[in-house]
Formats: sequence, C-alpha cells, structure tokens
Amino acid sequence: MEIRRNTSSSSSSSSSSAPIEVPIKMDQEIGVGTSADIKELESVDAIHSASDSASGGSIDYIGRGLVNNGGTVYSLEKSATEKQQPCTMLAEGNKAESTWDKLKLEKSRTEKHRPPNIFAEEAAQFFDDKISAQQKLKLLNRIATVKDDGTVEFEIPADVETQSISGGREDTFSTVAEDEPLDATDPQYIPPMQIVMLIVGTRGDVQPFIAIGKRLQDFGHRVRLATHSNFKEFVLTAGLEFYPLGGDPKVLAGYMVKNKGFLPSGPSEIPVQRNQMKDIIFSLLPACKEADIDSGIPFKADAIIANPPAYGHTHVAEALKIPIHIFFTMPWTPTSEFPHPLSRVKPPAAYRLSYQIVDSLIWLGIRDMINDVRKKKLRLRPVTYLSGSQGSDSDIPHGYIWSPHLVPKPKDWGPKVDVVGFCFLDLASNYEPPESLVKWLDAGPKPIYIGFGSLVTCSRTRKMTQIIVDALERTGQRGIINKGWGGLGDLSEPKDSIYLLDNCPHDWLFLRCKAVVHHGGAGTTAAGLKAACPTTIVPFFGDQPFWGDRVHARGVGPPPIPVDEFSFSKLVDAINFMLDPEVKERAVELAKAMENEDGVTGAVKAFLKQLPPKKPQREPAPEHSSFLSFRRCFGCSS
Repeated sequence: MEIRRNTSSSSSSSSSSAPIEVPIKMDQEIGVGTSADIKELESVDAIHSASDSASGGSIDYIGRGLVNNGGTVYSLEKSATEKQQPCTMLAEGNKAESTWDKLKLEKSRTEKHRPPNIFAEEAAQFFDDKISAQQKLKLLNRIATVKDDGTVEFEIPADVETQSISGGREDTFSTVAEDEPLDATDPQYIPPMQIVMLIVGTRGDVQPFIAIGKRLQDFGHRVRLATHSNFKEFVLTAGLEFYPLGGDPKVLAGYMVKNKGFLPSGPSEIPVQRNQMKDIIFSLLPACKEADIDSGIPFKADAIIANPPAYGHTHVAEALKIPIHIFFTMPWTPTSEFPHPLSRVKPPAAYRLSYQIVDSLIWLGIRDMINDVRKKKLRLRPVTYLSGSQGSDSDIPHGYIWSPHLVPKPKDWGPKVDVVGFCFLDLASNYEPPESLVKWLDAGPKPIYIGFGSLVTCSRTRKMTQIIVDALERTGQRGIINKGWGGLGDLSEPKDSIYLLDNCPHDWLFLRCKAVVHHGGAGTTAAGLKAACPTTIVPFFGDQPFWGDRVHARGVGPPPIPVDEFSFSKLVDAINFMLDPEVKERAVELAKAMENEDGVTGAVKAFLKQLPPKKPQREPAPEHSSFLSFRRCFGCSS
C-alpha cells in the first residue's frame, strides 16, 4: 500500500504519478496495517483511539486516508502492484528525519471526472447532521486538497447548482424576521459584568478590541484583554487590564506568511504551528479566572469575547457556563455570497461548502489538543464532532468588524450575526510626529505610503525595496516606506523623495497621503479607506486576498498583487490606477459613507443585544456573587 499526499495543483494536473519525498513527523511507531485493519477504524471512537496511541494523535486514520495534526490530508490506497502489501509507518521520535528517505508520497492524479450530480450528492452531505463524523471525514478526503501554500482547494463541475450542494440551505434565514436594530439595545441598562477578551494575532488584530474594551469599560464593565505578552504595554496604556496568552505573534506571522493560511504547507511545518496553538489553548482558562498578575485583584469572567484563532474559546465557555461572542475581521460564518478567505474555489455554488471544509480541516489539526485541554483542564468529555467544530455553524453569536458600505451583510446570515462596522482606535490625537517627518511632508506633494505592517519579509526585503524605489521614480511620486519587522527600506543611499518610517499611527499618517499600498490587514485597509486613500493591497495570507478583492470590487483600488507576484511593472500599473481622478472620487465617496458609522458602539451593542436573558429563578438564589448569571449560549457539543 502506498501513502499518497493530495498535492495536486493546476500546474500538476497530468496523470503522472512520479513519487515525491515529503517528510512526515511521527512520535512513535504506529504499526502495520492492511485495508482490513482500516475498516476496523470506521467508528469515531476507533479513530480517536488510533490518534491517541500516536502520542497525542500525530496521525489520524480517515477511512481511505490519513490526516496529520496540521490538517494535511493523505490518502491511502492500494497500488496496482502492491494490493496485498501492508502499509508500514515508522518513526523515531525526534529522529524522524532519518526515516524521511524511506517514505515515498505519490502525487495525486487528476481529479476524477465524476458526474455533477454525484459530486453534489457528496458535498450536500456536509450539511446533513445525520451523517456521522466518519462519513464526513471520508467525504473530506475525496473532495478537498490542502495546497502547498496552506490554503484549501476543491474543484466542482461548473454546472453544479448551489442548492444541490448546500442541501437547500442557502436560504436558511430567508423567512426570519428582520434583525433587531443595534440601536434598540441600550448599554446603560446592562448591569456591570467582568468580561474577558481572548484575542490572538498581530497588533492589527488586537487594536480593534482595545477600542471595544474601552467602550465597554465606559459603561461600567470590568474588561480584561488577554493577548500575547508583547502587547502588554499597548493594552495597559489604553487603560484596560491585561493578561498574557501563549504564542508569539512574530512566530505566528512568519509561519502565516510562509504558508498563506492557518494550515501548514507540509509536515515539517506542523511542529511550529502546533507548539504555538498548544501554548495559546492551554492559556485560555487561566485568562478567564486567575487574579490579575500585577495587582493580585481576583477575576472571574461573566462573559467571553474572542476571535476565532483563539480556538479553545468555546470549550472554556462551555466549562465555565458563561456566554461567548465571537468577533472577527474576516468572514467565518458560512455564506453563499463569497467563499471562505482561506479557500480556493471559484464557482459560487461551492462558496458555502468552503466554510465547512476549511472548518473541518482546522478542527482535524487541533482536536487532539482541544480534547487534551478538555480532559486535563476543563473537566469535560472529549468531543468527536467535525463540521461546525469551531462554532461557524452554531448558535454562537458572531460580529464582523467591517463597514457594511464595503461588504454588506450577506442575506443568508441570520439574526445571530451582525456586521458592526470598522472599529477605530484613536491614536492620532496623542501622537507627536518626529520633526523630520513633518518637515519632509511639508516639503512636497502628498506621498504614497507603502508598508506591510508586522509581517516578516526578511528574505525578500532588499528586492521589494528596490521595486518600490524604482516604481516611485518611474511614476514621479514621493513615498513613505514603513520598515516594519522585516526591515523594508534598506536603501543603498538616502533619497530625498523617500522617507523611511519606523512606526506611526495610520489615522494620523494616511490623512497626509494621496494613496496607500499595504498587505491588506483589515485594520490597515479600514484606515486607508477612512482617509479616502485609493488602495493597493499586496496580500500575504489569511483574509488579505479577500480585502484586496473587496477594495477592487468597490472601485477604489486595482486588483490585488499577491506578494509572490510583486513586481516593478505591476506596482507601476497599480500606482497609475490609484492616481486616476475617478478612483479618488470613489474613495472620497466611500469615506463619506463611512463617516456616520461607529463600529465600536455597534460592536458593544451587538454583544449586549446577543447576551442570553437572565435565568428564571423559581426559588430565591443563595447570595454568592454580585454579578449576573447567564445561561450558556453556545452550540458546542457537550
């Protein structure tokens, strides 16, 4: 039996089956098995037993396939010449490298040409709650492919209809009454609570939650923002409580840049991601119940606000029996209007399915860690569910932090989902710019800003810097280059037309720029659009391609330039596009539409609106706390 990794791509769609070597990291010998042995693993419990035996689940059987902890799918099928041969999988702990030469992984052949109705029937089963997790695992193995860049790809026949794939669920909420307007909720009428915000990511991910936390605090709630330790000063300076979560955002950012998504591009990348995720997941419970590290003041969360990359958030909420509300800057709720940002799928018929598949793959990569923390820390039973495991298709309320003028709320999102607007944190009012920057800005026309935030691009910074300098000179523009963590802007000699910037609040700087070029983080995108700047997005990973597409669709920027395609000619074309007066007019129009939005207030009202009602009490409750008790409001399996 051969082990074949599904690594087909558009560039390798031939029927060639030449083997390629891919390292697989396993913690111990799993053993010898035949196809008959695999049949014995049909139940979900058997799958967990197999994964647990591999020191925490390094490899999971999935019917005809294997899925490693990073979500990468490996298919197991008998070769024509080895139909009766067993599949032997060996590993030597940390010496796994010594076995790499012994493992041959054959590229998957082209997608089998199956009738559209067959694919539709299989895809629709992802939405069938009566289908077992094991059956869904088999479907996943046949349908989806984790690409070398960490995104998920699956192909469907062009003539498959949306309704046939989604099981008729594309109009799930079509008969639901209109959502209660956010203005109907008055934050002042909600008694004080202790709220913990569990936020994972870069500075751009943390910043909007600081704004939301400050507003909640204004209404008398005690707010603790739990995030990475290097953001401690940022959080404390804003006047919020801080608690450290695991994970290093620089390591996470470097990993995401290389892999373009949450899923690892290959087995060698798995330990990097898993170590980060484990640190994060095991730090969530203390963040909800431990005393303040600096002051020693006790803390016990009455409610949780979190973003999806915290992963274990719903499980902690289940254990503490408190409500949770998910906020995010990218789509995470299934919709038929656009695909999951981490997927590669073109036909609109498959948009909704893409959320189920990405969610399932992420769950496969972390479920052993989740079950480990459930058993050891949360005292909860292990869970075996697949689809909807991260709450994307559940009763957990979600709020999306973007302008409805840029991306309107999809019609198939129900009353549990709100689009609240961009959440801006005022940093400009207290900012004192360097005198050299002020003089440089006053010395000529408005410049073009170019920067890629906190992303690590060290391997390409010199080449990218030269492209930027040459493109600015060709178009006759002055430019500000934000050096960032990667050290962009390493010039061989200073240039009067270029200013190298270490750090500056976007809400101050972008008002003084004519256009912006950046990575497409939601916060940076919002700041540029608010300042009426035509925008070019150079996406690295995650939701950045999504925002690049949205900006272009709105007519305020050129098509996004993926970082791997960043070139002199494309940047010159992008700058010329942004200099078009009509593009500037559309940018001004969008900025005016956003002026009346208050995303921070919208987020606070959405959170308070979605809080479950107070438990009815048939008997007087014993006096034990001055805070309200709320019933559980999440859709996790118990």
